[in-house]
Amino acid sequence: SGLEFLTIYIGPMALFVVGFPILRRVIRLAKAERITSIADFIAARYGKAQAVAAVVTLIAVVGSVPYIALQLKAVSISVETMIVHLDIGPPPPPGTGLVGDMALFVALAMAAFSILFGTRHTDATEHQEGLMLAVATESAVKLVAFLSVGVYVTFVMFDGAGGLLAAVRAHPGIASIFQEAPNGGRWLVLTMLSFFAALLLPRQFHVTVTENNSEAELKRAAWLFPLYLLLINLFVVPVAAAGLLAFGPGSDGDTFVLALPMELDSEAVTLAAFVGALSAATAMVIVETVALSIMISNDLVIPLILARRGA
Repeated sequence: SGLEFLTIYIGPMALFVVGFPILRRVIRLAKAERITSIADFIAARYGKAQAVAAVVTLIAVVGSVPYIALQLKAVSISVETMIVHLDIGPPPPPGTGLVGDMALFVALAMAAFSILFGTRHTDATEHQEGLMLAVATESAVKLVAFLSVGVYVTFVMFDGAGGLLAAVRAHPGIASIFQEAPNGGRWLVLTMLSFFAALLLPRQFHVTVTENNSEAELKRAAWLFPLYLLLINLFVVPVAAAGLLAFGPGSDGDTFVLALPMELDSEAVTLAAFVGALSAATAMVIVETVALSIMISNDLVIPLILARRGA
């Protein structure tokens, strides 16, 4: 879809740069009220109404479960692809019970990691330093991995940006994708959606607000987070263009980062891409499930137990 993907990154950048006073205000309120989730925060606006918190939690769960499932599916497909590529042996055929269910093993591994790093404290306002360190490390791994793939694709496959640009121009169908004029309305709507999502998604609120230790951290995030987003987008267009050139228009863009180095039998870059993808999906799933578990416990399960304590 051309350059429209940039809207997903422009929104969060705007939130942390232009919306810095909003973030600071939200964090101050959350600390003062001992708020642990986006459900708590919205409910606090209405006198800490339990019904409001429960509704927000249900909406978050319904919206997040398909997303978590997609991440698990992506990881399991990547693992199976690597098993075949490295000739370790074919993955068990589907339908062979628990042994052949790669997604199940991925989910169990992530669940074990979440328990070890994300649920050590019964007090949800306690900071999960181990979880945050793991996520930060995974973020660094993901960035290095993607930059490695980008440099390899741009400077090894095509001898630099000029060679890649010339190859794209030689295929008008591919060039037209990146030359299409942006749709102002779609760009505005998608940018606004990503602006709000960068704070209101359960995992985003958890990392930005619940795990915040001080305003100094927020000030550092105000320039470091946009810089990170800028760096991780440097090679999106080159990788997308190279993938379309190598596999043709209409091919699955989600696989380009792994498929391009695999196509050229570059084991080191393929492994870097796989580790980076695994890190990205793992971090997202773990933080999302930890954030949702806090909301489900505090706003659905415990209130029901307390309501029935007489019985």
